[in-house]
Amino acid sequence: MASTTATLNAGLLGLARGPLSLLSQTQNLYQSTFSYCLPSFKSPNFSGSLRLGPAVQPKRIKYTPLLKNPRRSSLYYVNLNAIRVGRRTVDIPPAALAFNPITGSGTIFDSGTVFTRLVQPVYLAVRNEFRRRVGPKIPVTTLGGFDTCYSVPFVVPRITFMFSGLNMTLPEDNIVIHSTAGSITCLAMAPAPDNVNSVLNVIANMQQQNHRVLIDVPNSRLGVAREACT
Repeated sequence: MASTTATLNAGLLGLARGPLSLLSQTQNLYQSTFSYCLPSFKSPNFSGSLRLGPAVQPKRIKYTPLLKNPRRSSLYYVNLNAIRVGRRTVDIPPAALAFNPITGSGTIFDSGTVFTRLVQPVYLAVRNEFRRRVGPKIPVTTLGGFDTCYSVPFVVPRITFMFSGLNMTLPEDNIVIHSTAGSITCLAMAPAPDNVNSVLNVIANMQQQNHRVLIDVPNSRLGVAREACT
């Protein structure tokens, strides 16, 4: 059975399912199965790994179903059912998470997007609970496109994405980003842009770092497992 492992640079993975993609051109060789592991921004060489073919994939990994959207077939849709900040599952309108192949709404995994983008009601629910748990007495500031930043040390609340079949709990390094000078720390998420992707929740590069993400097209599933991607 054909298989291979290679190194890759974080954020440069192009494995969509279009006719010119690596996945489509090698489907007979690697059976439309691959996984990648993006390293932390703290990694000294900033290169992760790419594994092609079912034979080299991890045996212990949890899966969530891949959803099919014929209108946007290159995207990897999954069911995001809820989000927990700390120990509290935040109040999100079901429609903001619902998969709809006609409108393109739903949740995708995308290694090419740097920071997770959430549709407006989802983002506001997560952001407000994040701020509440940090503490109302700690002043909030902004930095660039981030609207939840702090200039003093604080305890970072854990964030858990709750998919059908698996929970993905993010450690601190996947939740916040520090300014170059290190004096400001921000929640590394933002609202969805006001364009064709305004209806999409995107689980992005930074939130995927130090996770093995496995795409198994024949079995219509996506797997996630913690891994030190160095």
